[in-house]
Amino acid sequence: MDPFHHVRDGSEWELPQFVLNFFGRDTQFVLPFGLTKYMVLQVVAAVLAFLVFRGLSQRVAGGKPVKGVFWNFWEMLALYVRDEIVRPSIGIPHDDHGHDDHGHADAGHEHGSSVKDSHAAEAHSAVEVGHPADKYLPFVWSVFFYVLFCNLLGALPLMGSPTANINVTAVLALMVFIHVVMYGSQKSGFGGYLKSLVPHMDLPGPIAVLLLPMIWVIEAGGLLIKHGVLAIRLFANIMAGHTVLGVFLGFIALAGSLWPVVIPASILGQVGIGMLELFVAFLQAYVFALLTSLFISAAVNPH
Repeated sequence: MDPFHHVRDGSEWELPQFVLNFFGRDTQFVLPFGLTKYMVLQVVAAVLAFLVFRGLSQRVAGGKPVKGVFWNFWEMLALYVRDEIVRPSIGIPHDDHGHDDHGHADAGHEHGSSVKDSHAAEAHSAVEVGHPADKYLPFVWSVFFYVLFCNLLGALPLMGSPTANINVTAVLALMVFIHVVMYGSQKSGFGGYLKSLVPHMDLPGPIAVLLLPMIWVIEAGGLLIKHGVLAIRLFANIMAGHTVLGVFLGFIALAGSLWPVVIPASILGQVGIGMLELFVAFLQAYVFALLTSLFISAAVNPH
């Protein structure tokens, strides 16, 4: 078996010998219709995410509490993304705050106090029940759980992580970029969003004409670079973990007469790296969702 089969994509899928015998083959299983291994695994990740959250949505319908360790685990992750990533990162845009923060002086102290209490209750309700950042939550949820399932598939034997392929992470970063521009355009208009890339500066007319276009080009380039780094970061971290596993597995083939020492050490090393990979799978999904939320925040909260 190729020790690096987790890292590389291809049209062949390594399967156990008894499965190959069932298909009457003595080599790797070749996928039909020009499909590749990571194409299939991406569909598997999407289907798993759909099944899990369709079941979860059915259980929370009507305001009923979710029961069961399995469903509580996924609900916990969903709430964590909402409460610890999306809402704090995106925040409340300035124009989403109420403007009636003060009672009218001519209405008396008691009336002003009751108005303030009412506004405080409404503000608390808005934060707890209908936070303005929640409109972006479905996209961030989708990104987080899709990346998570893609990462976790690599922990299963004979599978692999699609996110260990730069083409997959590049498309994910492209989708984030498209949504960032779309959300910024919805907030300020397309022209307003492009204009917001340049921070406000009090410059004399001639200097502004000279500097502002240059600053805009730099800021636009930085926006593209940030999304490019988003793709490279995920790809590099996931690929590195699988590569290390492949190296430890390769030690067995090179053991020779030292196999009584090398094989147990290699297996223990793979177990340790495998546990670390599980942590990295969740961590990288968290980082991807966090950076996505920060990019959205910069788009909907211009300078």
